Amino acid sequence: MSPDLLPPRFGHRSIYAIIRHHFFAATRETQMQLLADFLPLLFFFAAYLYDDLYFAVGVLMVAMPVGLVLKTYLTKKLDKIYLGSTIFLLVMGSATLFFRNPQFLYWKPTAFYWVVSIVFLTSQWIGEKTVVERLFAQAAELNRDQWLKLNLMWVAFFIFAGGINIYVAYSFSEPVWVKFKVFGLLGLTLIFVIIQAVWMTAASNKNDSSVKEPEA
Repeated sequence: MSPDLLPPRFGHRSIYAIIRHHFFAATRETQMQLLADFLPLLFFFAAYLYDDLYFAVGVLMVAMPVGLVLKTYLTKKLDKIYLGSTIFLLVMGSATLFFRNPQFLYWKPTAFYWVVSIVFLTSQWIGEKTVVERLFAQAAELNRDQWLKLNLMWVAFFIFAGGINIYVAYSFSEPVWVKFKVFGLLGLTLIFVIIQAVWMTAASNKNDSSVKEPEA
């Protein structure tokens, strides 16, 4: 993670200032990484508007591996979560095209989110660090209990996101689900990340205050 995204370790900041620090102070490299994440979805949405869901799936199956390569090139490391999402997409997308059945694609986000939630949950007991601590250790200095709590927050988010995706898929029309997949899930993720940023900054500041508390 870029040093530009590290939270402050002193003073009190408004929520707006925290959000601005985490999301608008990104380096050009970080902005390009975010673009690599979102571009495949934009191509998927544009392809869907141009033709139909099956054509859009084919476009997405090309765009996601390209996005993975681009992100790997920019960061000089492999994003395992992005890799996992790409593999899920290639498998479920192939089934969608082979059987001409959109149900496979509907389940892709849900299946992926729930598998990731299991991985995050098991890291509570397996390994020295949770997945969240490995991902965000540079962003804040939290104690063990705080990392465990934050990790469980991500587990809950993934379970919720997977559940709401399949609810929308079976409760609304295909066009509504496509819009939700592209913009709704992204919006939910951004809201959750903002909440996480605020929580991490507050927890980090609280830890600093405890350490620097003057002696009586």
